[in-house]
Amino acid sequence: MAHLVLGLGNPGPEYAPTRHNVGFRVVEELARRRGLALDRLECNAKLAVSESPPGFLFAQPQTYMNRSGFAARCLLETHQLDPAAILVVYDEINLPLGKLRLRRSGSPAGHRGIESIIESLRTDEVPRLRLGVAPEGGPPSGEEWMGFVLGAFAKDEEETVAAMILRAADACETWQREGLEAAMRQFNG
Repeated sequence: MAHLVLGLGNPGPEYAPTRHNVGFRVVEELARRRGLALDRLECNAKLAVSESPPGFLFAQPQTYMNRSGFAARCLLETHQLDPAAILVVYDEINLPLGKLRLRRSGSPAGHRGIESIIESLRTDEVPRLRLGVAPEGGPPSGEEWMGFVLGAFAKDEEETVAAMILRAADACETWQREGLEAAMRQFNG
């Protein structure tokens, strides 16, 4: 059975180093590990298809975060996948920097990218991997959070972020190989 890792972010070099683009960075790491380029455009998403393991797809929607659902739905339909065969990877402002949290389903909790996917797929039964981006002391309040997630990581955070990206890629591979429960046991906490 094919599996799709859909990393969320915003297209363009100006967004690459931002907190909102950690999902893109995980997909790039997965492709790098297999010597693949995200050079195929399908369903308005950059796509790479792995031969080993076969049917392991990596995608970065090019629709901007808030419209990620279009790419998710199109890729699932094009590749005849069930929503359980997708793992959405994205930033989580309510998790401390460096923490990972896998979930089988649930509400979007205010994240517009996962909200778009839930609306487009018409189910909240979408596996997801949330990557903590909150600084020590918690996330900013009020309207400050938008500038925060669209901002770059501080220099002293980069080492933690790099380690989180590698662990998140490991979690995606465990999910594909052993299933969601095994990945949750190994990477949550």
